[in-house]
Amino acid sequence: MGSMAGASESISQPGAYNPFISHEFLLSLERSGSVGPGTGWQPVHIVLKDENGTLQAAAPLYLKAHSMGEYVFDQGWAEAYERAGGAYYPKLQMSVPFTPATGPRLLLRNETHAPALIEALQGLRAALKASSVHATFLPKHQWNRLGEAGFLQRTDQQFHFFNEGYETFDDFLAALSSRKRKMIRHERKAALSAGITIEWLTGADIQAQHWDAFFAFYMDTGARKWGRPYLTRKFFQEIGQTMPQDILLVMAKRDGKYIAGAINFIGSDALYGRNWGTLEHHPFLHFEVCYYQAIEFAIAHKLPRVEAGAQGEHKLARGYKPVITYSAHDIADPRLKRAVADYLVQERAAVAEHAQILGQYTPFRRSDSEREMDGE
Repeated sequence: MGSMAGASESISQPGAYNPFISHEFLLSLERSGSVGPGTGWQPVHIVLKDENGTLQAAAPLYLKAHSMGEYVFDQGWAEAYERAGGAYYPKLQMSVPFTPATGPRLLLRNETHAPALIEALQGLRAALKASSVHATFLPKHQWNRLGEAGFLQRTDQQFHFFNEGYETFDDFLAALSSRKRKMIRHERKAALSAGITIEWLTGADIQAQHWDAFFAFYMDTGARKWGRPYLTRKFFQEIGQTMPQDILLVMAKRDGKYIAGAINFIGSDALYGRNWGTLEHHPFLHFEVCYYQAIEFAIAHKLPRVEAGAQGEHKLARGYKPVITYSAHDIADPRLKRAVADYLVQERAAVAEHAQILGQYTPFRRSDSEREMDGE
């Protein structure tokens, strides 16, 4: 249990590479002061080793004094519990801070270690007198496993782009209805109409000047949106040094000066859009830098999907489809657990219904039979 700084190895997960659960990413959060003392995110990671000292399982875990920076909202639970005389904080958060991207939270060399890791989570909750453990943005199989262990199951919704074997952005546009195709072309043209150009920067191409420019965008947008941006300038310096091959900066330039940008992380089967910012307002520039450029990059590099972060039904009209996300919650007090369980039954049904409805409004061309059924 403790800081990633004290760990010298990581667990290679089977299947796809997810940059957010890499040792480099989690350690950068700590070294940069983005998590740790004074942030309300105290690292208490769990590691399980065999008799030879070889790491067999781990969980990215934080003791939390608030519910900010999580993207799965439980403030209502906290308020209700505290009105009833309970203490909701501290709680334990099994997640990647400030990162609403699905990925493994039970990091296992093999599945046989899962029961011991889950038992350790619940034991630590009791030892620290935490009210609960919250595992957010889980892959569905881990959501099911935690559900079997007694965790409450919760769902939510995001919007992802799926690369259906497109060779070019025009191939993607050809799959859309005529009206949506025209809309996207109009938005892309308008976004760059003020003489704006776009650059993709990865690996060694990302220099300190680019991080300085991007951090200014991030701070401006973060201060207006959240009140206090979560990530420090040192965090971006750290990841630029330790995992530059996993980063894509999409930067917009006008009159020789960078005016906007978005940071993306590159996995083996997905591009993950994270933060964006701008110092100038230009119509549709947000859509261009964050959504259309991400689609272009995914197509060019044959990545199967783009995950564009939390919320945002406006993504639907731009080729992103609704998907369900998963979280699991272990609550110590049986009274609070019963109340939350009852609420989640209704919430899961509402999320599923909403996703199904939205799925009918994607911009993709429908088959002839579907159009006939709608009387077109």
